[in-house]
Amino acid sequence: MPATVPDSTRPVSPLAIPIFRTVWIANLASSFGGLIQSVGASWMMVSLASSPQFVALVQASTTLPIMLLSLWAGAVADNLDRRLVMLWSQGFMLVVSATLAACAWLGVLSPWLLLGFTFLIGCGTAINGPAWQASVGDMVPRPALPGAISLNALGFNIARSAGPAIGGLIVAAAGAAAAFLANAVSYVGLIVVLARWKPETPPRLLPRERLGVAMGAGLRYVAMSPNLRVVMLRAGLFGLAASAVPALMPLVARDLMGGGALTFGVLLGAFGVGAVGGALVSGRLRRRLTNERIVLLGGLALALGGAATAVSPVMAGTIVALMLAGAGWVLALSTFNVTVQMASPRWVVARGLALYQMMAFGGMAAGSWLSGVVAENRGVATALLVAASVQIAGALLGFRLPLPQVEDLNLDPLSRWTEPETAVPIELRSGPVVVSIEYRIAQKDIVTFLRVMDERGRIRRRDGARHWTLLRDLGDPLLWVERYHVPTWLDYVRHNQRRTHADADNSAQISALHQGPEPPVVHRMIERQTGSLPFTRAPGSRELSGPMTDPSGSA
Repeated sequence: MPATVPDSTRPVSPLAIPIFRTVWIANLASSFGGLIQSVGASWMMVSLASSPQFVALVQASTTLPIMLLSLWAGAVADNLDRRLVMLWSQGFMLVVSATLAACAWLGVLSPWLLLGFTFLIGCGTAINGPAWQASVGDMVPRPALPGAISLNALGFNIARSAGPAIGGLIVAAAGAAAAFLANAVSYVGLIVVLARWKPETPPRLLPRERLGVAMGAGLRYVAMSPNLRVVMLRAGLFGLAASAVPALMPLVARDLMGGGALTFGVLLGAFGVGAVGGALVSGRLRRRLTNERIVLLGGLALALGGAATAVSPVMAGTIVALMLAGAGWVLALSTFNVTVQMASPRWVVARGLALYQMMAFGGMAAGSWLSGVVAENRGVATALLVAASVQIAGALLGFRLPLPQVEDLNLDPLSRWTEPETAVPIELRSGPVVVSIEYRIAQKDIVTFLRVMDERGRIRRRDGARHWTLLRDLGDPLLWVERYHVPTWLDYVRHNQRRTHADADNSAQISALHQGPEPPVVHRMIERQTGSLPFTRAPGSRELSGPMTDPSGSA
């Protein structure tokens, strides 16, 4: 199923793109299945174990893999075919869900076996998540990406609004095993759609990164990117305060509203309906407001909704408050997601999304626990009011650390660099490689040069350089030397191919400051140990042929 992508120079509705529309519908069905399965698992655990702790562990067993596997899954999604990653993870979850349904039907489930199955489904979800979110950028042009992400949030919240109720009806009519079977069937449509999708992928010119190296590269890129650092911090703080409303909702239904399971379902549905409304208006808001204003609006809406829930004496008021909170929830989280995707180049986007998920879910996990502690000691209303206060403080932090506007960033590869010929034979694994670049800078330009080179150092380290330094020659006051290391020649090639159009201004500024008649002189050197003799390969052979006379040969 080839993707037909309209002209990327003008905004386009993501649903006008056939592959995105088809995958979105199939993913919506799968989301319904996942929520139906959650209801079935929780109800099954109630019948298997009387301990509330086991019931709570059902939810924990599905979210824990996201914390444990997200970065690894992001590295996998950036290094392998994302479509195949999604196919394998969806197929894995289908098999696990079908086996769970069979075990439930045969009556052989125990509490720990049920937790094991839900943990495995959570692992599939954790692996699928970064690949699915990153593949949206492969389906739609960049101007349509914010709308596509908002539609994904809309789809999930549509499922969250009705999925639990449908799951409850299925469990009541046919038992938990039927809910597990429904979840297994929900994967089939998405698997078929993904199997038919044949995306155009650029040829891979370099070997894949080892997963450990790829995970380190993702961490380094985020740590050295100011835009992404701000998003990660703000997302973690938002999750810390935002989690109180959904975490305490069962207690709101029981203690504040004096209701039971039906009341809980109504409140959960109100939150979901509000989230759907937030997703529907997010596109309009994004055309009129900055990212920071949208997150501020979302944070304040969530705080106001949580506080109103704490003090509302009637069901109608609580429903309205939770609808407001749900709208704020999805507005902020979808804006964080959009910002991460548009601030990350394609080679590292899945790892950026994975780290964002880890921060957001980590904040939510900690916030859920803390809100539970406060509720146990001071009451549910107090816990909601404390969370609302923290949410307001986090929203006000935006005046100090605002979210960046990244829609106009061009993070496509610059593609100006070509691998140089070397006089000394070298292989991709040869290294360590030391690179030095000589600049001639006039005295009057030194302050400007230092400022520009500070940014150059950040870009170098972000893209994989180590031990970056800037040196000034004591015998020639005009001579400055930039120096850095990379582990291997392959890492040197990767480092230079990661440069984007957004980095071009920095290179242009440095070139304008260079005063020499010729371009800056570049020296590429390989480190050698003096205590060992290097060897080379005979022409046309893969066998080592003997010591080299040049001690600077391949490592």
